[in-house]
Amino acid sequence: MKVVFATCASWPTGDGDDDALLDALADVGVHASWAEWGTPVETDLVVLRSTWDYPERLPEFLAWCDTEPALVNPASVVRWNTDKTYLVELAEAGVPVVPTAVAEPGFTDWPDGEFVVKPTVGAGSRGALRVAAGDHEAAAAHLATLDVPALVQPYQANVDSVGETAVVFLGGQYSHAFTKGAMLSPDAEYDESGLYIVERLSGASPSADQRRVAEDVMDAAAALTGLCRNDFLYARVDLIPAADGTPLLLELELVEPSLGFRQTDATAPLRFASAVRTALARR
Repeated sequence: MKVVFATCASWPTGDGDDDALLDALADVGVHASWAEWGTPVETDLVVLRSTWDYPERLPEFLAWCDTEPALVNPASVVRWNTDKTYLVELAEAGVPVVPTAVAEPGFTDWPDGEFVVKPTVGAGSRGALRVAAGDHEAAAAHLATLDVPALVQPYQANVDSVGETAVVFLGGQYSHAFTKGAMLSPDAEYDESGLYIVERLSGASPSADQRRVAEDVMDAAAALTGLCRNDFLYARVDLIPAADGTPLLLELELVEPSLGFRQTDATAPLRFASAVRTALARR
């Protein structure tokens, strides 16, 4: 059995987080290799990994996804999840989401306090701007520079001290979690490729409230996409605390997230390998 990890030209073998997956897959009889997305490959399964240049090439990327019947996560999920307005759908489904408005040039309903303006299509926090309270001129100017609509969200200040908690699911089941430092802090830096902000990561044990919200997110996403939870080979649920500590969904990553294998126990790659075997068996 063969799988290909899809990546981009800037990261021909990913960023190192997935290195342990190749051996874990080999141990269960699956040969894994890397290829730039869009490259013709002969394989049993194409696993989206570090395709981090897709926001600048979205129509091409989605068209390629549509031509890959062995793609995971599936092309229909990619199309839904690359447009961050899915957050509005999840909120309407009852998931506790960071309050989110969709804005285009001429938008005037800015939040009180600090807030964030970020494109509806983006990766690695590119194009995201943290705006000072009342600085509507800067927000409008930034909104005008974006080629796509934007999300406007009140900034959740607790993230500066506790960061984000990323809850990872493999094959629809909880696997592990890790924390990420605040991405829009003044000292944030991009990596050398310019594709994403360098993340400050560490392992984590999610609270019961975080686990519950993450599970609710997974159930709601499955319902909205018409799939079962185990149709998602992987998912990363990014949570941040509201002012009262309640976990809020910041993003649900179903396309190309780093999964924090370097921040968790050595059995996580084995769980990933088992999930891949299950995906192969279902084809």
